[in-house]
Amino acid sequence: MVHNLSLQSSILTTYLAEIRDVNIQKDAMRFRRNMERIGEIMAYEVSKKLPASPTQVITPLGEAQVTQIENQPVLATILRAGLSMHSGLLNYFDKAESAFVSAYRKHKNSEEYDIMVEYLAAPNIDGKTLIISDPMLATGNSMVMVYKALLRQGKPKRIFVVSTIATPDALDFVKRHLPDTTEYYVGAIDEELTAQSYIVPGLGDAGDLAYGEKY
Repeated sequence: MVHNLSLQSSILTTYLAEIRDVNIQKDAMRFRRNMERIGEIMAYEVSKKLPASPTQVITPLGEAQVTQIENQPVLATILRAGLSMHSGLLNYFDKAESAFVSAYRKHKNSEEYDIMVEYLAAPNIDGKTLIISDPMLATGNSMVMVYKALLRQGKPKRIFVVSTIATPDALDFVKRHLPDTTEYYVGAIDEELTAQSYIVPGLGDAGDLAYGEKY
């Protein structure tokens, strides 16, 4: 199931507009904060699908009947572009464990590349809820490689994928390689992908915009 959150007007669409705007993008701190905000919104939306149990808490004046999420998810992200979005998710799932995977494009030429996964730091995810975040879901190749790498740490019970901007081709590709029960939360879906695998209109390179250009 794909949840396209931009189909309904909300404060999310304001943050999306700002991270796309070539002039506002010049402020790296603003870009990082907006990515973090988007991560927070994604966390709120995903939280609606997590099991919760009734319980009681003691207030200064008595007892209150409340519900609380039963188990915190494991939050996984792709270095380095996903760090700001990951921070937003962690702000809301503040007791969650985190997993970090390095995945990058090793270019053969201007249009061909391999996805390289060289680093994994993750807790045991066997039987747990896993949320994988990546700002840009362009082809889906990185997401699939990261998912396969995370399986070294166990088989998750449930998976959510969250992304700021995705393409239809990427969503189709990922759905073919991840479990059928996986749910996808995206801020927007852009139709076009360049020969160099950049989303159009997209926003450019999320990692460079957040943390500076790499050479």
